[in-house]
Formats: sequence, C-alpha cells, structure tokens
Amino acid sequence: MPEGDTIHSAARRVGAALVGQEIVAIETPQARHRLDRWPQRLAGRAVRSVDAHGKHLLVRFEGDLTVHSHLRMGGSWRVYRHGERWRRSPRRAWLIIRTPEHEVVQFDGPVLELMTDGRTRSDLRLAALGPDVLAPELDEADYLRRLREDDPTRAVGDALLDQRNLAGVGNVWKSEGCYLAKIDPWRTLSRVSDDEVLAVVRGVRPLMRASVDRGGRVETYRPAGQSRSPGRERRTWVYGRGGLPCRACSTEIRARGQGDDNRTTYWCPSCQS
Repeated sequence: MPEGDTIHSAARRVGAALVGQEIVAIETPQARHRLDRWPQRLAGRAVRSVDAHGKHLLVRFEGDLTVHSHLRMGGSWRVYRHGERWRRSPRRAWLIIRTPEHEVVQFDGPVLELMTDGRTRSDLRLAALGPDVLAPELDEADYLRRLREDDPTRAVGDALLDQRNLAGVGNVWKSEGCYLAKIDPWRTLSRVSDDEVLAVVRGVRPLMRASVDRGGRVETYRPAGQSRSPGRERRTWVYGRGGLPCRACSTEIRARGQGDDNRTTYWCPSCQS
C-alpha cells in the first residue's frame, strides 16, 4: 500500500500540474462517477490546493468541493503531458483532469469521491486520523497521547500502523523506524518509553521527506562509496530482507505477520533485542 511519502510526492506533482491552471476538461470514465455528474459539478472551478494527510490525497476546488482519494493497494496518481503515452490502460482510469499542458489521471481508485469541504472535516476516515508524520511541524504531544491511550498490551509495531495514532506510516516505515530506533517491534506499548517511540518518528521523518523528493522511492541504507544500488537490491535496513543477513551485525533478518491484518514485520533479533 502506498505510504505517506508516496502520497505527499503525488500531491506535489498533481498540485504543480493543477493549481493556478485552467481546467479544460474533467472526465469520469467509471459509471458510478458519471451518475454523480462530477464534470458538471466541477465545471469552471479552479483547483485551490492539493493536500496530503497520511495516505489520503485531497484535490480542493473553488466553491467548497474536494476530491478525496485513498489508493489502498493498487491505485496511483499520474501526471502526463498531452500526447505522452500513459503507463496504464485507459480502462483503469477513474478520473482525468485536463489542463492546457497536462493530463492528471487517477488510476484504479478504490476510494475516490467528491465531497464538500465541511465533510472532509467531519468524515471519520479523515477526522479520526492522527498527526501526519510528514507535517512541517509534527505534533509529538498528540502522537504520544494517542499511543498512550491505545491498548498497552498492543505491540508497538502494530500500533504504528494504526492511522489513528500516526497518519502516513505503513509497513515499510514501521519496520525501518523500529530498526533505526533499535526497538523490538513485538514489545508492547507498556514496555516502550516515550523517548523510544519518539525516536521512531524522528528517525523516519527526514528519510520520508527525502523519499518525497525522490518521487516516493524508499532509501534508508546506502553502502559506503556507492551511489547506485546494484540491480534491484533493496536500499533498506530490514524491510523486504527476511532471511538475509543484517547489514550491521550479520544476524538473519526475521519476518512475520503482525496485527489483525497480519502485515509482515521485518526486524533484526540482535540489533533490536
């Protein structure tokens, strides 16, 4: 599932293409959106801003209307110049916004809806979100309060995936964050100090911001003297490296499903003991 860095990167690209530009046409190829008359409702409205909060992207139009998107596992936002070949089939397009220079396309949108600005503030899917991990100034007190109000027997790795605690962290950054903070992701919240859970978020924030600048490409580890990763080798400390030796101590990286959704957690049993 795309995590906060991917969504913030998409918001940056989409915003650069839409904000302040003339909207020439809006197309909604999927039947359910055609029935909602999106093109007619958005006709003549300029885009005010494109924002991200956690894994949610919001295209805000003039006149109190916002397109809300959550990509789940397979969705994506793409920006093309007119005449540029699309990388996905047009049949998978859910929303197309055209300007004189660009086509902004949302593909495979499991959550794509038009709502009022007021509803974006009251809808529980958005209103219940924790602080955005990529906010310019993270509200650390709110983050700590939410974790401490969670079930104290819950594993910290599972709690970090709960978007009500911290919005934008997914499986990649949960695993990498716990490794960087040297926290066993299976420890319960009752056995993790405030300083330790703050170390997780403070460790991943600069790396996630760098990922936004790279278009959402994750890189937490780079070998000394190497500027490019050979082949498809992951540039992570633990994520996706189950069964391989730890880059720091050579202990075999472990991988196991965690939480109600059984999301795979990666960790080094030595470095994170």
